[in-house]
Amino acid sequence: MTKDRPDSRPGEAQDVPGTVGDELPPGAVPEEEPPARRSRGAFVRELVVIVVIALGLSFLVKTFLAQPYYIPSQSMESTLDIGDRIIVSKFTPQHSSLHRGDVIVFKDPASWSSGPKPQQPLLKRMVKDSLIFVGVLPGGGDHVVKRVIGMPGDKVKCCTKTGKLTVNGVEITEPYIKAGNAPSLQQFDITVPAGAVWVMGDNRGDSADSRFHDGSSGGKLGSVPMDDISGQVVAIAWPLDRIQSLKSYGNVFARVPKP
Repeated sequence: MTKDRPDSRPGEAQDVPGTVGDELPPGAVPEEEPPARRSRGAFVRELVVIVVIALGLSFLVKTFLAQPYYIPSQSMESTLDIGDRIIVSKFTPQHSSLHRGDVIVFKDPASWSSGPKPQQPLLKRMVKDSLIFVGVLPGGGDHVVKRVIGMPGDKVKCCTKTGKLTVNGVEITEPYIKAGNAPSLQQFDITVPAGAVWVMGDNRGDSADSRFHDGSSGGKLGSVPMDDISGQVVAIAWPLDRIQSLKSYGNVFARVPKP
């Protein structure tokens, strides 16, 4: 026969040792409460942090290492086609030497300006410029892609009796020129100014390059200032069937002496 606790009444439930409200017996392990669900606010905060970190890393890569650009015209065919996405190294010429034959991206020089360009709606332009700034979208627009033919001080002339260019008096054979194109149909004889390069498109018959913008200035207006160069094109990243590194053509200019 059991004896009721003094403070209990008949029919009342009695506390059972080890349940809530009683001390656990020696050696017992308390049950863990199920983890609380993360609030929607916490998820949003984490997502924002991830996006900010991703954009920050993208900006750093774009600023100091490499940046994507797209090809809007046919002036570099067949090396680069319309719609190609290219990777541009920021190390050249900022931290490594530029060479004849390199393909570069540069800002449209002031001497090449052809007047104001049509403007997109303000909001669309701001969003696009912001995404390009952090490196999410490929650049383009006011940037130009060409191949370096003459370095500072070089004397570039067209053309010999065989229709080829000469650099510092040495005739060069250019395998990168689009099939069916002559090295140049335009005669010129220029000297590249200090701190600038002479550039030409691989599609020589359809490229508004240094020749087009120079007029009769002897190389002063058509040459591109080094300060306007964004970097060297090192690879095609898109489309998938065109992914490749860009071939170096240093051998084309191997016999060219210093100016």
